[in-house]
Amino acid sequence: MIGMGGHMRLMSLLGTLLVSACSVVGIRSGTEEPRFTVIERIGDAEVRQYAPRVAAETIVPGSAEAARGEGFRRLAGYIFGGNDGGARIAMTTPVAQADAGQRIAMTAPVAEAPAGPAGWSIRFFLPADLADPPAPRDARVRIVTVPAETVAVLRFTGIATDSAIATQRTRLMASLGSWTAGGPPMTWFYDPPWTLPPLRRNEVAVPVTRRTGP
Repeated sequence: MIGMGGHMRLMSLLGTLLVSACSVVGIRSGTEEPRFTVIERIGDAEVRQYAPRVAAETIVPGSAEAARGEGFRRLAGYIFGGNDGGARIAMTTPVAQADAGQRIAMTAPVAEAPAGPAGWSIRFFLPADLADPPAPRDARVRIVTVPAETVAVLRFTGIATDSAIATQRTRLMASLGSWTAGGPPMTWFYDPPWTLPPLRRNEVAVPVTRRTGP
C-alpha cells in the first residue's frame, strides 16, 4: 500500500507530468486572460462585456500575416525584458520574475486589428494586477489603455490563416442579429504556434452596439 506521503508525491508527479505534456502540445495552463461577462449568445457567437484593460501595442505595416510575426517579436521583446524595469518571463512558465522583483504574467490573447493606412495593431494584454507597467525600450511599442467595450465574438480552431480568418469574420458579421458592428473586426490568438491545430483557440471579434431601430 502507498502511504499518505507516497500518495501525495505520486499526485504531485502526475500533476507535473500533465503540465509538462500540456506544454509540449501547446495547451494553455493557467494563462491569464482579460475578464469578461457574457451578456448574450447569438448562435455560435457570444456578446461579451469587457472592462478597461491595459495592453502593450505596436503598429506594423504590410500584410496581416507578416505584421503578426513582426508585431509578436516586438512585443515579446518587451515582455521578455526589453523594458525599463528589466522584467522577464521564462519560456516554460506563464509567470516571470524581474531582477528587481517585479512580476509580469504571460496573458492571452494576442490581438490583431486593422490600424488604417498605418498597418496593423498588434497587442499583448497585460496582467490586471500590473498597476504600473514598465516603459518599453523599443520606441515602436507603447502602453495603451483599451476602454471598456462590448464585442461579439466567434471562436474557431485550426490554423488561423488569412483565408480562415476571413471566413470566420464573414460568419460573425452575418450572425449579429440585433447588434450593429461599431468598428473593424479583430482577431485574437490564444495559443503558441506549436499547439496542435485541433486544440488551438482563435477568435474573431467586433465591437457592437444594440440596434435600436427596426
